[in-house]
Amino acid sequence: MQLPPRQRRALARLSRDVSFLALGLPLHLVPGFALFMAFGLMWETVEGGDGSAPVVLGITLVLTACCLPVLTAAQRRRFRRLLGVDIPRPGRRRPWRRIGYHCLAGAVLGTLEGIVVGLLPTGAVAALAPGWMYALPPQWRAGFLGSATWTVSVSLVGLAVLAAVPGLAAALVRLESRVGPALLGRGGREDLARRVQDLTESRAGAVDAADAERRRIERDLHDGAQQRLVSLALNLGLARATLTDLPPEAREVIDTAHREAMEAIEELNDLVRGLHPAVLDELGLDAALSGLAARAPLPVRLRADLPRRPAPAVEAVAYFVVSEALANVAKHAREATRADVTVTLLGAILRVVIVDDGPGGADPLGGSGLTGLAQRVRSVDGTFRLSSPLGGPTMMSVELPCQS
Repeated sequence: MQLPPRQRRALARLSRDVSFLALGLPLHLVPGFALFMAFGLMWETVEGGDGSAPVVLGITLVLTACCLPVLTAAQRRRFRRLLGVDIPRPGRRRPWRRIGYHCLAGAVLGTLEGIVVGLLPTGAVAALAPGWMYALPPQWRAGFLGSATWTVSVSLVGLAVLAAVPGLAAALVRLESRVGPALLGRGGREDLARRVQDLTESRAGAVDAADAERRRIERDLHDGAQQRLVSLALNLGLARATLTDLPPEAREVIDTAHREAMEAIEELNDLVRGLHPAVLDELGLDAALSGLAARAPLPVRLRADLPRRPAPAVEAVAYFVVSEALANVAKHAREATRADVTVTLLGAILRVVIVDDGPGGADPLGGSGLTGLAQRVRSVDGTFRLSSPLGGPTMMSVELPCQS
């Protein structure tokens, strides 16, 4: 006979809960018993009735302290195997939480586990009272207050106990699943610190992956589409130079196509440099920024003090900041006549300052790309500051942490 799915799930859940509580019973009662013995020995020591009590007390406390890591590991394994709750390995900080769990909370939980686990066989025996009562010899049954009413009452009580066991077991398991991880695992501050560390590492990995992807795109564009456009422009230029007997209309089409191919090459070069310029990898940030300053539509004075190369991700962010800042100056501050770019590596901080003499009034919320620039800076734990009063000047200051 096969049970319905709902009943099968209920039995599986009950089996899991009872197994969890039964395994926790000795793990909880052992330190509780040791604590009870310790209190008894302390009382004997205070009363002075037994001269060996202090020695036995010391041995008991030492053994209990030595067993606590083993009990903690066993509890973590019990939670993980039966409930799927992974309690992080506790550090050496705040051992009193684990001592309190094993010696105080464990005694209470062990008592409750013993009651719940004991109710299961007790209820089963009581529910089967009619069977085992009438299986007794007649003379035993007569002296057992063996009336049919008493037997039925015991059986009904046993069935009620069996019906209550799943709910009690589930409630106790929920209680332990909250108390156990809170006291056996790391504390809230330790979890928060670990979470921050994990997020920092994952963000650094994401930044490195994004930078590697930009480099791959730059290589693909440079080796693929850009080379094809250069070849097309060369062929069109050769055709324009050699095919002199073509009609004027055809020559005009070739001239237009050649001009558009050259413009496409120039736009693609700008796109590639914006993604990740090859000179940044080959010669470093100083040379890459010098190229930016040379191509800028306004005079740019560059001062760079870089005794060593920062990390590649930091170099890429610094290059992007200067490139975007100069593009914003050319686009939104047309009255600006010059810009100053200062890049300084001071210890573990790369400081980038861009100043222009434009009319000011730059607003990060105005859709000028400054919001994305600030987000790019924060992706490597940097700080972004902007000062742009009306009338100018506009100063952008960025500090990027980099490893020594």
